[in-house]
Amino acid sequence: MEQQNDINDIRYVIEKAFGQPQEANIVDNLRKNCEELTSIVALENGKIVGHIVFSPVIIERDGSTVGGMGLAPVAVLPEYQRKGIGTQLVHKGIEQLRRSKCPFIIVLGYPEFYSRFGFEQASQFGIYSQWEGIPDNAFMILWIDTSMKNRVSGIAKYRSEFNEAI
Repeated sequence: MEQQNDINDIRYVIEKAFGQPQEANIVDNLRKNCEELTSIVALENGKIVGHIVFSPVIIERDGSTVGGMGLAPVAVLPEYQRKGIGTQLVHKGIEQLRRSKCPFIIVLGYPEFYSRFGFEQASQFGIYSQWEGIPDNAFMILWIDTSMKNRVSGIAKYRSEFNEAI
């Protein structure tokens, strides 16, 4: 789990992984404005080499909403990529959210990577991203509460911190 003294190191990891500050700015703003974050770090010899954050999302339809979590971003220092650190972070986050009874997790990412964890194309359940132009196969959902699978549909919306960065 993220500790208060990890913030600068986390920002460094995110900026190096993405090659820009935009994603790090989102995480900093989420940290300031959202108490419901799940933020996990990966350590290698006491050094933070990876980070993942989950923040609240909703699926909205006809004025009603269902809450879950969104995975974004996951970052690993370039020199530590392709060593399974990102995979470990995703597994750890999913397990933690499973224990907290989170009903679903959405992600915008590489289908080849996220399908390994059980993420499925969200549109097959009638769930679509709030943002236009998102590749359909890259917007995915992992049902933790599978009883909701065929009962929830609509527009998935991330927190406003993500909109400010778009």
